[in-house]
Amino acid sequence: MDDWFCHIASGSELSAVNLRILQEVGFVIIPGPLQPHELVDLAKAYDSAVASAGSDDVAIGGSTIRVHDFVNRGPEFDGLYVYRPALEACWHIIGQPFKLSTMLARTVRPHSQAQALHVDFKRDVHGWPMVGFILLVDGFRIDNGATRFVPTSHNWSAIPTDYLNDPVSDFESQVLACAPAGSLIIYNGSVWHGHTANSSAEPRRSIQGAYIRRSAKPGINFSERMRPDTLDRIDPLAKYLLDI
Repeated sequence: MDDWFCHIASGSELSAVNLRILQEVGFVIIPGPLQPHELVDLAKAYDSAVASAGSDDVAIGGSTIRVHDFVNRGPEFDGLYVYRPALEACWHIIGQPFKLSTMLARTVRPHSQAQALHVDFKRDVHGWPMVGFILLVDGFRIDNGATRFVPTSHNWSAIPTDYLNDPVSDFESQVLACAPAGSLIIYNGSVWHGHTANSSAEPRRSIQGAYIRRSAKPGINFSERMRPDTLDRIDPLAKYLLDI
């Protein structure tokens, strides 16, 4: 099973420059796995999957709508969680065998407020436990809720709730991850981050995933949820990452 981990380690699709940015800054923006002509079909598949999702998989928050388990929403999404640059990032950051924990759709609603700065996982004695990715279905802009990151904060011992009186407000050193549709943000799960306010009249769509240590409990039990048609079409690497 760990042959896949060694195989990922031998890859070179994440450039040394982008790896250094990820390691030092805490996030990096790279080209995603889709060609420009494929983005239109992805956006249509996204909207269809969100509209048809059962209520148990939909989480409506103050500013966002999330739809869980995009592993099983159609073949248009199969290539996202096996994208080699993201997997190579996990090899370097997590540093041990890993798996996919979640992959979901997230829409930031129009005229919604900023999200509080937070971390997905605190760093522990064994290092960094999570790497996340965000596939931009829509371009991220200053006015539509682009995700903000606080550079180098993955190295800090404090987390936003320990340090900030108002984690929703702008942080002086935050950087907005603005990029065109189709781009991929890879980030350390311990970096401070959160989406900004969407002051536009349009929703801002993305697909987000998280990889965790192989020994940890995932957010979604893919073995229990796996659809036969999904299982039939995915490859051995995907099955390894889904731990099935």
